[in-house]
Amino acid sequence: MSDSAVKLRSVIARIVEHEDLNFLLTNRIPRRWLTLFIGWFSKLENPLIREGSLLIWRLFSDLDLSEARKTRFKSLHDCFTRELKEGARPIDPDPTALVSPCDAIVGASGSIADGTLLQAKGFPYTLESLLGANQRELAAEYLGGTYVTLRLTSSMYHRFHAPYDCSVEQVNYISGDTWNVNPIALKRIEQLFCKNERAVIRCRLPSGPMLTLVPVAAILVASIRLNFLDVLLHIKYRGPNVMKCDAKFRKGEEMGWFQHGSTIIVLAPPGVTIRSDIVHGQRIRMGQPLFQLPE
Repeated sequence: MSDSAVKLRSVIARIVEHEDLNFLLTNRIPRRWLTLFIGWFSKLENPLIREGSLLIWRLFSDLDLSEARKTRFKSLHDCFTRELKEGARPIDPDPTALVSPCDAIVGASGSIADGTLLQAKGFPYTLESLLGANQRELAAEYLGGTYVTLRLTSSMYHRFHAPYDCSVEQVNYISGDTWNVNPIALKRIEQLFCKNERAVIRCRLPSGPMLTLVPVAAILVASIRLNFLDVLLHIKYRGPNVMKCDAKFRKGEEMGWFQHGSTIIVLAPPGVTIRSDIVHGQRIRMGQPLFQLPE
């Protein structure tokens, strides 16, 4: 990278790290229309647009394509949703380990003692609000359980996988806003995860309990593709919102992807504990141990 590019990247980094300016640039804009525009723009299969967009993307992030299955992309969207080389993400074979469903930075985590979770220090939200209306029975399954918030940055691998052998029984799609889900917004917008577009994916484990994944969309990324559904969940989707399923997955098998990057909240029932080596702010890769099942 040239000296001028390094200096430009340094200036951009300082702007991004300035909390007030970052929040203004990423939230006080027409979020819905910008998200729809980027959805259209990213799919343009024009070499000049693709290469120019990738160049700008590299300036704003630590984009690394060395693990990508292919080296040439048709569009920006094609790069966003890239697959990895075979074996790039080994799956932990320990039968008591529930693995991370995605590459991510670990956010808030902990126990769900009273039906409350944290999105950031001093910013709680309720399990029932996250799961949507008429989900009290599902929420009750996680009282005394645990949760981990996994944040995907824009440059990361955007596909997510089954944390364990499981059967997806139902998907609830919840329409909503497209607030940014970066740490700055999480410290300013109350109940942010409960306001944004999201899907509630119920996964039944072989031993009986339910593990739930909640992929939360954000600005530029209000589209979630699930391999086992023939619809794209996005901000123009009009239903049905509750979809019964019977999709079986092996541990580490791909379940779907975000169209950009966002957040997945993993809810685990009582008896399943967060691994002791999982700490706030660490980077974790898909396939690495996240939770521990009882022996």
